[in-house]
Amino acid sequence: MQDLPVGVPKVMVSTMASGDIAGYIGASDISMLYSVTDVAGLNRISRQVLGNAAHQIAGAVLFQPEACPDDKPALGLTMFGVTTPCIQAVSQQLENEFDCLVFHATGSGGMAMEKLADSGMLAGVLDLTTTEVCDLLAGGVLACGETRFDAIARSQIPYVVSCGALDMVNFGHPSSVPEKYADRLFYHHNAQVTLMRTTPGENRAMAKWIAAKLNRCEGEVRFLIPEGGFSALDAPGMPFWSPEANEAFIATLEAELIPTEKRKIIRLPYNINDAKFADAAVEAFRTINTREF
Repeated sequence: MQDLPVGVPKVMVSTMASGDIAGYIGASDISMLYSVTDVAGLNRISRQVLGNAAHQIAGAVLFQPEACPDDKPALGLTMFGVTTPCIQAVSQQLENEFDCLVFHATGSGGMAMEKLADSGMLAGVLDLTTTEVCDLLAGGVLACGETRFDAIARSQIPYVVSCGALDMVNFGHPSSVPEKYADRLFYHHNAQVTLMRTTPGENRAMAKWIAAKLNRCEGEVRFLIPEGGFSALDAPGMPFWSPEANEAFIATLEAELIPTEKRKIIRLPYNINDAKFADAAVEAFRTINTREF
């Protein structure tokens, strides 16, 4: 089911549907229905559940939304709560020309965005929130997979990327934070979300990992660096403000990323949520977007 294109109706009945189903869904639009009883023959419960599932898939096939022939080309944008002002400002500037598809950078969000890029459904990507890499390398709960950025290399679509929310690793309730991180700097977003500030060492590791991926991209790539901070929490006077940690990322990225005519790093003296950073992101995309639709 995950290999099928987005939009093709998919319904799965499973005894696992009431647990962690991330592995079953992946980045696809799969509908899962809990079987209630085991799928081991028919009984008064399974007849009703399986019948409902059959009617769901039949309804999805018979009553599909009408396609709009005048749809604008689609853009993928990645966002987190702490980069929301940036993505909203970028979307507002581009929404008259493009259908701006915003993906929440929660691990599956990045995968979904790249699935659409692989499927040829995106005209370009403004991947300004790459925080999923933090969780992958530091053991957070919103990690991307090892294949993050690979779809960009394959598709070669116009790509503007940044380090949005690379200042934090995501955990759940404070009790879920690994013991090895006990002495770290935390920000308790709410009872179920605990954010941990990344260190200079972790930032160097992320920069190397990202650079290795982007060095394989032969399409147009612009990496925008917000020198004034990577998130709303990473700004002067805010809990995660750490120029030392940020500079560790920036210096390593500049050392590891191989510049070419199409692959460039652009430093900007703004926080990622500054309106001028959003302006620069839009300008960078317009510069590299030479495709006609």
